[in-house]
Amino acid sequence: MVLCGAAAASAALFAQSITIGLSGDITAFDPHYHNVGPNNSAAAHVFERLVAMDEQQRLKPGLALSWKPVDDLNWEFKLRKGVKWHDGSDFTADDVIFTLDRVPKVPNSPSSFSTYVRPIKAIRAIDAHTLVMTTEKPHPLLPNDLSTVYIVSKKAAASASTDDFNSGKAAIGTGPYKLVRFAKGDRLELARNDAWWGGKTPWEKATLRILTNDPARVAALLSGDIQALENAPTADMARLKNDKNLSLARVGSNRLIYLHLDSNRDVSPFVTDKQGKPLTKNPLKDARVRKAISLALNRDAIVSRVMEGEAVAAGQPLPDGYPGTSKNLKPDKFDTAQAKKLLAEAGYPDGFGITIHAPNNRYVNDEQIAQAVAQMLSRAGIATKVDAMPSSVYFTRATKLEFSLMLLGWSAGSGEMSDSLRPLLGTFDAKKGWGNANRGRYSNSKFDAMLEDALVTINDAKREALLARATEIAMADQGIIPLHFQMNVWAMKKNLSYSPRTDEYTFAWMFKPVGK
Repeated sequence: MVLCGAAAASAALFAQSITIGLSGDITAFDPHYHNVGPNNSAAAHVFERLVAMDEQQRLKPGLALSWKPVDDLNWEFKLRKGVKWHDGSDFTADDVIFTLDRVPKVPNSPSSFSTYVRPIKAIRAIDAHTLVMTTEKPHPLLPNDLSTVYIVSKKAAASASTDDFNSGKAAIGTGPYKLVRFAKGDRLELARNDAWWGGKTPWEKATLRILTNDPARVAALLSGDIQALENAPTADMARLKNDKNLSLARVGSNRLIYLHLDSNRDVSPFVTDKQGKPLTKNPLKDARVRKAISLALNRDAIVSRVMEGEAVAAGQPLPDGYPGTSKNLKPDKFDTAQAKKLLAEAGYPDGFGITIHAPNNRYVNDEQIAQAVAQMLSRAGIATKVDAMPSSVYFTRATKLEFSLMLLGWSAGSGEMSDSLRPLLGTFDAKKGWGNANRGRYSNSKFDAMLEDALVTINDAKREALLARATEIAMADQGIIPLHFQMNVWAMKKNLSYSPRTDEYTFAWMFKPVGK
């Protein structure tokens, strides 16, 4: 029998493969090991969450068809029936219970997911597809929190280590693809899961190649070695836009690029006097010094020159309009004179020396941003050196609190402010799950109390007002120093389309043949 017309075209499309160039390294395929964008994006091909998100980070059903509060402390989740794990076994409530128990217990996590499950006091299965979760206090953001946690198979992952996920032994999911091979530092090879409840995806095979070097990633696209890439380099934007064989997908991101400062220790490892001698007193503990650093930064210049317009200056952890943002917060205006004045008031009229540490293969133009920050701080009297390194080394060292001044990025996966405030600015508390990405160990009791109040406030408008106020407290104190929000840009062959996502995730199944 010969297929013809639309039927033949459809059959051909569903036999195709796609190769996509990734800009960030995948540090592990254990979906609970490291809360970082590239890992989360890659994991979504194999694993799924109870609560999913669309391209604008609006909640939608995932492995849970519905959820509702039963009372102030109890939530009922109805799970999707008929879902199969990749090994053919049934997805049930037991897998969810196992997963949420596992999340805070993963050893050596550089950035844990524990903050999203700590509010849950107890879970019980009413039947195989109905769960009731009980929280310690009212926690209206529970569905948002669970939109960040991937569910794993109890059968496959019981007693499994992160290495077992990396090898594929425990990487059994319910998602649109099955893991074929994870070659760390090189690629992820995937095969379509034809039994996926979401329907057959366009690509029989998908390969995610780790190409953190910008020129190499662009060269691979132009040569046809890959069909699409994420984080199109700003230096190549004009060239990519003008190439008749390519198309771009672009959207504003909630990816914040910011500085974290060691504002807790009495002595900080990379703070010196102007002659390079270690200081016995940490100037970063002084809010005036932190404010001086913020005022010394010309964010508009970073956006226009380093980011070539593909960014927006930031004054708080999320862009305007997201739940919990403050209308009162704007980016600090560049003011070197005022920065020098504040340094003098704090007891550093001649400034001091510092090293800014940064990754060189994680965020768009990360090392160049660090160099620009160093030049601006040096002009204000803070002699600044740059030490940039691969993200695989950087995050391990940053998590061990080895640095004084750090360039970092954060994307609120749940799309609301508490997802930035708890991990980045909450006082570090492993039992609460707060501060798991607070590498400067910032702590402010007034901020913590306001955030606590917000998290138990059921009324949406009142909660968002409290979150905004908490944000204002932390920003006035310069708990972190926001720089800018990235634009998310994907480049691809002309015969492809992609629905750009504010969370910057790159999903192979969302690349569609044009006309499909």
